[in-house]
Amino acid sequence: MRKVRSTATEALAGVLHDDMVIMAGGFGPCGIPEALIDAVQQSGVKGLTIISNNAGVDGIGLGRLLATRQIKKMISSYVGENKLFAQQYLSGELELEFNPQGTLAERIRAGGAGIPAFFTKTGVGTLIAEGKEVREFDGESYVMERGLFADLAIVHAHTGDAEGNLVYRKTARNFNPMMATAAKVTVAEVEHMVPVGSIDADGIHTPGIFVQRIVHVPNPEKHIEQRTVRKRETAGVPAAAGEEV
Repeated sequence: MRKVRSTATEALAGVLHDDMVIMAGGFGPCGIPEALIDAVQQSGVKGLTIISNNAGVDGIGLGRLLATRQIKKMISSYVGENKLFAQQYLSGELELEFNPQGTLAERIRAGGAGIPAFFTKTGVGTLIAEGKEVREFDGESYVMERGLFADLAIVHAHTGDAEGNLVYRKTARNFNPMMATAAKVTVAEVEHMVPVGSIDADGIHTPGIFVQRIVHVPNPEKHIEQRTVRKRETAGVPAAAGEEV
């Protein structure tokens, strides 16, 4: 089966439909499948439930789907960087299923492993546990959380081959690998496409068996979530050639 597609739009052709559940990888703006998110936006599908650690930022990543009102519900952990998200949620336009970050990660991992539910201490006695089963083990209370499984997972990897074997880089390894296992269809965008067999088998993070389609997206823009700078300390430091003090 040919997995490589020439564009992100082609990679998602025949997969997208209204009211579907999509997992979108990444951690903040790091390792987000931005080209695939743009293709989702251009498709015009709506009523989407998006499972993602965060909701993007205004104008970037999932923030674009929020701007076009294509997202009906977010299942997320951290949503604090998106003003549009806050506006839509507070107005009742957007549903939110809020998760502690570790719980969200485990729910996705469980879904990919075929585990329908698990128990955790996180959230016991809080709003997180409302309406959920709480059970006692060894004298301690645990809340039951359901595993998550999506119609589609879109992920971003640093390196991939035509068989769909993927390698992630640094922080992009958060959420992308487990999401790749937890959907009916997984589509990956990769920065570097290499020949089959050139990736060390022990270094593969996501085996190609989990990936149905792959698209090469070289030189993606790398966003900074919060840019912080400080004035250069010049006191007592000799100025470089041509530099004013």
